[in-house]
Amino acid sequence: MAMALAIDLESIKRLTNLADINRALHETHAHERSIEAELEELLSKRSSIEESFVSLHDSASESLEGLLADAEGLAGSIHSTAELSERVSKKVRELDMAQSRIHDTLQRINLTVDRSSAVDGIRAALASGDFEAAAEHVSKYLQLEKQFSTATDELDSHQLQEQRAVLQDAKTRLRDEILSRLDAAKKQKDHASVLRFTRLYAPLGLQEEGLESFLEYLRGLIAARAEDDYSALVEGAASMESDYVNTLTNLFKDIAVAIDENEGFVGDAFGPEAVLTLVSGLQQLCDQYGAKLLARYVQHRRLQALVSETSALSHARRTSAPAQAALAVDPRQVEGFLEEMVLLCQRSEEYSQFMVAKIGTAAGAAPAEASARETAFRGGAFNMAVRELVSYYMALEEFYLEENVEKAIAIDEWSPDALTTSMVDDVFFVLQKCGGRALAIGSLQCLCAILGQLNNLLRDSLRAALEYKWKAAAARLAQAVAAATGGEGVSAPTGDAAEYAAVFNNAEISAMYVGKLRAELEESAWRYFHAPAERERIRSVLVDLSQTALAFTQITHKALEQLSSGIAPRLRATLDEAAGASYELTDAEYAANEAGDTWVDHLLGILVALLQWLQPLLTPSNYDALVASLLQKVVDRLEATLRVKRFNQLGGLQLDRDVRHMVVTLSEVTQRTIRDKFAVLSQMGTLLSLESVAEVLDYWGSNAAWRLTDAQVREILGQRADFDPLEIASLHL
Repeated sequence: MAMALAIDLESIKRLTNLADINRALHETHAHERSIEAELEELLSKRSSIEESFVSLHDSASESLEGLLADAEGLAGSIHSTAELSERVSKKVRELDMAQSRIHDTLQRINLTVDRSSAVDGIRAALASGDFEAAAEHVSKYLQLEKQFSTATDELDSHQLQEQRAVLQDAKTRLRDEILSRLDAAKKQKDHASVLRFTRLYAPLGLQEEGLESFLEYLRGLIAARAEDDYSALVEGAASMESDYVNTLTNLFKDIAVAIDENEGFVGDAFGPEAVLTLVSGLQQLCDQYGAKLLARYVQHRRLQALVSETSALSHARRTSAPAQAALAVDPRQVEGFLEEMVLLCQRSEEYSQFMVAKIGTAAGAAPAEASARETAFRGGAFNMAVRELVSYYMALEEFYLEENVEKAIAIDEWSPDALTTSMVDDVFFVLQKCGGRALAIGSLQCLCAILGQLNNLLRDSLRAALEYKWKAAAARLAQAVAAATGGEGVSAPTGDAAEYAAVFNNAEISAMYVGKLRAELEESAWRYFHAPAERERIRSVLVDLSQTALAFTQITHKALEQLSSGIAPRLRATLDEAAGASYELTDAEYAANEAGDTWVDHLLGILVALLQWLQPLLTPSNYDALVASLLQKVVDRLEATLRVKRFNQLGGLQLDRDVRHMVVTLSEVTQRTIRDKFAVLSQMGTLLSLESVAEVLDYWGSNAAWRLTDAQVREILGQRADFDPLEIASLHL
């Protein structure tokens, strides 16, 4: 109201005329009267309100007293209920304890009954000879004793001692019976009975003893055959035909079959980890007899002495020292040993892969365990003996390679109708055979060493032989060409010429064979080696073969270049005709040249005859390369000759016609394109046949394949007797 009044006062202060003041006054009087009426109404209700307050005070007191009485009654009831609950809870706890005691009592009773039943079952099974049932009852008794050890301790000590005595007696009797019957089954080699009685060890809690007994049985079977095979080898030591490969293979088969056929039984009877023990236990036989067999092989084949003798021979060859007669070694005998060692190593690698796979499978999801077992396997006596055998193989293979390559080079001969001499096919046959053997060994180190030796022989021995032979053959073949084309016509090639030409083909075919050999070795290597690191190392060694192939290609180029240089003088007389020919022609001379019998016809006649004479003697690629080299020499000579001649337009037309004639004719004698070699001569003919100097701009601006520079164009145009030198000099090229 104060707020409303303040607002009204503010409104009153803003009044400015009399009418508004009167209206505000009347409104104020009316509001005052309404307030007075409201106050009077409130004052009239005072007595009734006071009476209500008095009545309310009296009823609240009565209610509170009633509530207090109810609360006291409720508290008493709750206390009584709590006492009752406590008495009930005590009874429940007593009942629960009684129930637990009853359960324990029943459990002890059941345990007593079960143990007694197991003991009775053992007695009955032993009496009836049912060893499986007896073992099962023993296993059940042991499980009960382990499961209820606390309850067992609380049993009657007399009864417990009696049951344990019966059990111990039963185990002893059962074990003795199993051992007796197992020994009989082993002697009779009754495998089914051996499995039957071996399986009974596990229920008796004798897993380790049972596994060891079974391993002893398997080792005995394998060892007996291994001993017989080894004795047969020793008795046949006087014969070099002793079959070491099959003897070692039999040992591998026996071990592998024993593992394959019994790993399931061992895993079921003694647990999955027992399979690892089976694999390791049988590998001991391989370490014993396999290593012994390989040692006997090394001794019987005199590999150590043989390696010493071959090393002495190789050293004598390298130092040009005379080898002692006593050190003579027959490479054919060495090859037989190499093939035998490859088979031994190959079978050993296959066996190793089988055993590593079994170790990994038996180890299951434990990579560390598998890795440790594999490392132990790789470091065993047998694998050490295999590595020693590989070292002997490497030494003898390197000797065999060197000896046979040198022999192939020494007995090199040519056969009629052959494009190469014998040493190319012989050398690469030996290399292919040795490379295949090295791959079959399965050793990365061995393969890389043999491949390195193989490349060294190609790079040094064969390359030296090729270079030595072609230097003499080039001159002889050139002489044969001269003799064949010396008279009228061209005589057929002789055998000597074909033999000389074969020397040129040797290097080219050798380069092709090297590339083929590398591709074959690389493809075969990927079947034996799968790891990226192994493949990368092999590839790095094979790269050297590509470098050797390039060296053979360079030898071919040198030989063909020398041959073309030896043949080029046969063309000198014809090329001299070109030097004496005139190109400032009259119409009559131009027409007469069109009829033929020019220096070009003479040159093409002798050149085509020479090439046709050489074509059947050379390989297609060598022949095409020789044609290219010879034509380059002819073109260079013609360019030098024609650059000093004077021409008129008819002479330029004649040159253009001569060049076209040479290109068309010579394109028929080779598979390669030759137009690029005659490009400069063709462009000279085009320039020298122009009608005016200015006409060159029509050709120069529209053809970007010009071989001539602007200075050379001016120089050639200057050979035209009828062109103005000032006009040529003013050309804007």
